[in-house]
Amino acid sequence: MSLPRRIEIREEGPREGFQFEKGEISTARKLELIHALAETGLKRIQTVSFVDPRRVPGMADAEAVCAGLKPPPGVAFGALWLNAKGFLRALVAPNLTLDGSVSVSASEVFGKRNQNRDREQDLAAAAALMALYAEHRIPFARATIMAAFGCNFQGEVPVDAVLDRIEAILSLAGGAGLERPVISLADTMAWATPLTIRRVVGAVCDKWPDLEISLHLHDTRGMAMVNAWEGLRMGVARFDAAIAGLGGCPFAKHAGAAGNLCTEDLALLCAECGVETGLDLDRLIEAGRLAEDVVGHSLPGRVKQGGRLAARS
Repeated sequence: MSLPRRIEIREEGPREGFQFEKGEISTARKLELIHALAETGLKRIQTVSFVDPRRVPGMADAEAVCAGLKPPPGVAFGALWLNAKGFLRALVAPNLTLDGSVSVSASEVFGKRNQNRDREQDLAAAAALMALYAEHRIPFARATIMAAFGCNFQGEVPVDAVLDRIEAILSLAGGAGLERPVISLADTMAWATPLTIRRVVGAVCDKWPDLEISLHLHDTRGMAMVNAWEGLRMGVARFDAAIAGLGGCPFAKHAGAAGNLCTEDLALLCAECGVETGLDLDRLIEAGRLAEDVVGHSLPGRVKQGGRLAARS
């Protein structure tokens, strides 16, 4: 076991949650939660996604949310886009820190359902985005491999498919004169177990020992925290998380598919294991309770109910 001394938690609750929730949430309440999160020690908060509002109605006010953002010093408010059209919207939106990213699916079946793209079309779209990043001098920061651990539509996803996508992305980045990105392995439909975390992360690390890896874990089947623990044991030092366990994949088409790795629950685990996060757990708990109030129903995070552990003598 080799726990990292410190990890980075990137908050995705606002984007993940507000695109997943079925009920309407006002722009003002979205901003209330985002600004509360900015007071917890989080350094990167993904606030909106620039996607087709006909498919994702919860993101119809993305530009309005950006206009109302007030980034505190040292906090970067980010956004997600999946294609050139979305990136160009983000490029002119105010108050955002733009880091270039691409997303490709290790499951071709999911890729067709999610973006109507096969492997070659996925990579062509990624190459087009990289060209835009180079043109606009936007750093290429992250490449997400969706369905890296399995797929509701395809079933098991071969490790070789994950390695293939990573190899192709690294080749495209090199060809465009861009730095190697962080590789985010996404458990898009919550198929991961500690065994598959070890298998996939291990295979990636064996092939590219110096590659920075991040984990994006969903909790549909209650495995997100044990999967995060296995990632920590393997030395992974970057995690996406969502306050109170907000969110899920709106295109997974799985009953009860909501729920991401919960930010405050992960922060408590790290605090108890001597792994630094730089986060204020009490403020995270308050933000988790606020998230429930904003969406109007209970959310799966546990620490906001149970509280932090009492100080030990």
